[in-house]
Amino acid sequence: MDGRATRRRFLSALGVAGVGAGLGPAAGQAATGDSAQATSVSVPFYGSHQAGIATPSQQCVHFLALDVVSPSAGDLRSLLRTLSGAAAAIAHGRPVGALATGLKPPVDTGEAVGRPTARATVTLGLGPAIFASGRFGLAAKRPAPLVYLPSFPGDALVPGWTGGDVGLQVCSDDPQVAFHAVHDLIRLAAPTAVPRWSLAGFGNTANSRRQATPRNLMGFKDGTNNIKVEDSAALDEFVWAAAPESPAWMRGGSYMVLRRIAMLFGHWDEISLSAQEQTFGRHKVSGAPLGGVHEHDRVNLSARVHGHPRVPADAHIRLASPSYNAGQQLLRRGYNFTDGIDHDGAAVSGGLLFICYQRDPRKQFIPIQTQLAADALSQHIEPRGSAVFACPPGARRGGFVGESLFS
Repeated sequence: MDGRATRRRFLSALGVAGVGAGLGPAAGQAATGDSAQATSVSVPFYGSHQAGIATPSQQCVHFLALDVVSPSAGDLRSLLRTLSGAAAAIAHGRPVGALATGLKPPVDTGEAVGRPTARATVTLGLGPAIFASGRFGLAAKRPAPLVYLPSFPGDALVPGWTGGDVGLQVCSDDPQVAFHAVHDLIRLAAPTAVPRWSLAGFGNTANSRRQATPRNLMGFKDGTNNIKVEDSAALDEFVWAAAPESPAWMRGGSYMVLRRIAMLFGHWDEISLSAQEQTFGRHKVSGAPLGGVHEHDRVNLSARVHGHPRVPADAHIRLASPSYNAGQQLLRRGYNFTDGIDHDGAAVSGGLLFICYQRDPRKQFIPIQTQLAADALSQHIEPRGSAVFACPPGARRGGFVGESLFS
């Protein structure tokens, strides 16, 4: 099957000659929620790194995983070009295709018309199965760090919430802008790819020094000591893919790991404040490490009280510390989510969509998570979804994300 011909057929059926160029006027700049000055800012799509990785976290996320159903490498290439073109349009507040189509369905579904750009970003990743032998002829180009995650203690993974060939992280300060992006990306991916799973989240994990640390759904400040996007040296050391472990086509990209983590509120809500604080290793109200006063006080893991560690041996803050993980760190972009009532009907159901970026999951996420599987917090959470993606470097203007994979 010829990839270019296939793409022409499905774009023709949608009534648009192309995606990402000449897509019509910019969407309106009226403010919704945050101030117009804040939400009408656009994050450039083109550049050396993909937007949405070292971008200060937006207020919400809508993640989409796709499965590629066409066996054609040409179709995969055309899919990445199409998605990149749509992502560029979304980032700049333009429709992804025609709005006025007469008797044909509109190409752009229209939910974002009149709304601000809201710092929208679309970050694209490729799952390990894309490089399976005999599938697209890309097995020899699979990056060594792109491995399937092992089964960790406590995992209760749901197949329908796990994996994916293509991952699309859509972030925005406006949830309707994020929904619109996912809605249209699904339609534009057809018939080459179909949705596998999707999840919307809110309440970002701060990854910038300009952002206040938000609270997770257990009421604790989350992400205080993680890498900040202003720290270029840490990004180079821990986040951006580089030689020797990554091939040339991935250098300047990063490896994304996602975990859909349910919080078991039925039990958590019944334990004492002291027990909750011992679990995290932080004071709940101030966010300070145990024994400290302010959130950003240094975590003293050697302090003892009455002969016992002030920060318990199984506290989350201790086992997540770089000093317990060979100095390794992660760049986090986590978000809260809710999904109704738990199975017992006794508490609200929700949790954390944990998203992190790193240079090599084999040296970072996997050993860190192996350590955390034994922390006190693991008794109150249950990972139910999991995925890993290789996110190529950013695209040049006129090109697309992943273009050098096919050269």
